Amino acid sequence: MTNIKWLIVFLTGILLLASCKNSNENKKKEAAPVPVDILIASEDSFPRIVEVNGTVLSEDMIELRPEVSGRLTYLNIPDGGPVAKGAILAKINDAELQAQLKQLEIQLDLASKTEQRLKKLLAINGVNQADYDEALSKKDLYQANIEVLKTQIDKTVIKAPFTGRLGLRQVSAGAYVTPQTLIGTLQQTDKIKIDFSIPEAYETLVSTGKTVRVKSNNSAAEHQAVISAIEPQISTATRNIKVRAYLLEGTMVPGAFVKVYLHETTKGIVVPTSIIIPEAYANQVVTVKNGKAKFVNVEVGSRTAEYAEITSGLLPGDTVVVSGVLFVRPNAKVKIKQVKKDLPTNK
Repeated sequence: MTNIKWLIVFLTGILLLASCKNSNENKKKEAAPVPVDILIASEDSFPRIVEVNGTVLSEDMIELRPEVSGRLTYLNIPDGGPVAKGAILAKINDAELQAQLKQLEIQLDLASKTEQRLKKLLAINGVNQADYDEALSKKDLYQANIEVLKTQIDKTVIKAPFTGRLGLRQVSAGAYVTPQTLIGTLQQTDKIKIDFSIPEAYETLVSTGKTVRVKSNNSAAEHQAVISAIEPQISTATRNIKVRAYLLEGTMVPGAFVKVYLHETTKGIVVPTSIIIPEAYANQVVTVKNGKAKFVNVEVGSRTAEYAEITSGLLPGDTVVVSGVLFVRPNAKVKIKQVKKDLPTNK
């Protein structure tokens, strides 16, 4: 019986020793530092790129509408055809106005002869001043009426105000039109401008004379445009700034939707995008301090597919974990394997 008791005590001791050994081994495993690669935070050049939406516009675009009502007696608007400045595009029936003009010209001729005759008589006191003044006034009145009538006749002719390309014809010759009738459109397509808006936070990215890149959705080609003007006031409704640029080469269809890319190179702390840990209310990176991992909240500025600009949360000289991020825990010990030095953000 005594031997059995001693056997039980012996086995129990062995089990306790094995348990303590396993516990110590687990603690050693838990306490083993996580191997990581790091980089030393420093200021580096960073390509800051902002993408905004823009609209393609022609330099000039008008809707062709008559100034007066009447029937079209002439129409020269070929669909989509080119037209030179001053070309006659349409005429409205002006027969009645032409008849009135001829009548006034006859009356003016008679009034002019009367005024000349009375002027000679006035020189020899053959007529009083009042009779001459009345004849002169009558002549001037006919002349003024003729000018008014010529202006009305000019309004019956629609001319191209600039060289450009016509749109689609909306009426036919012989139709009765009014100032509300749309006859067609005319656009100057040899000079293309791009209008776009940017948030006020990116105001430093635009300046007169600066070049931007423009790309349409239906083409892989990129075009260069130069900023010509910036709206001097920020919109109080959207907090955006309106900008206008002119295409330097190539052509685009007016009215098209395009992407405009603004770019500049800035100095700041740059880290690989892959090491940023997105959280619900903040972004984090892992740093190393006193041999332990520290999770730090950071603010991210501009970013590309590979790199991101850190605007706050990191200081030059901080040690940032760039590999092994998924395996570290807050305050866990880490072992530095390699210090990364190459950060080709400006390539």
